[in-house]
Amino acid sequence: MTAFRYRRAALALTAAAVLPLTLTACGGDDSSSDAAADKAASSAPAEEKSSAPEEGAVPADGPFGPACATVPKDGAGSFDGMAQDPVATAASNNPALSTLVTAVKKAGLVDTLNNAENITVFAPTNDAFAKIPKADLDKVLADKEMLTNILTYHVVGEKLSPMQLESGTYDTLQKSSLTTKGSGENYTVNDTSKVVCGNVPTANATVYIVDTVLMPKS
Repeated sequence: MTAFRYRRAALALTAAAVLPLTLTACGGDDSSSDAAADKAASSAPAEEKSSAPEEGAVPADGPFGPACATVPKDGAGSFDGMAQDPVATAASNNPALSTLVTAVKKAGLVDTLNNAENITVFAPTNDAFAKIPKADLDKVLADKEMLTNILTYHVVGEKLSPMQLESGTYDTLQKSSLTTKGSGENYTVNDTSKVVCGNVPTANATVYIVDTVLMPKS
């Protein structure tokens, strides 16, 4: 009987010693699982964030080029003001295009340009006209047929986006064609005339202001 009591006491002590170890081990497993779950949860938002599209990925669609800085900030000659008027009227409000406007009036093309629909105008600046010797320019301005021939060569019968200017050949109102090439904010017409302020909207046209007067090929 005494031996039986000793055996039971020994079993009880063993159980008492083993139980805390078992609970500790179980507690350790739960802690590891919780830590793993917390780590996975904290990494989930980072994965979602990295897969989201970056803002500003789409390029802006508006006027571009170094000469755009000279356009008035407000009033009829500003970009917002020009967008409200047909192209010949809009050009008349831009001081940098005064020679072109004079030429358009002498050729009698104001109504033609203002009443046209969805056209593109390559508009030479005053400096572009100044590249032509004065005697030659005066001769052209005095010859309505020649002047009309030159001015209508600057007009394409459809609205052209900058993307279309990257590599294209387009018929003009003068009945011959011009070519464009470039990318980004750098475009040339006929390999000689650079766009200095492009993609300018008016009520009936898209305007690309250029630094050299275009001459018809025929």
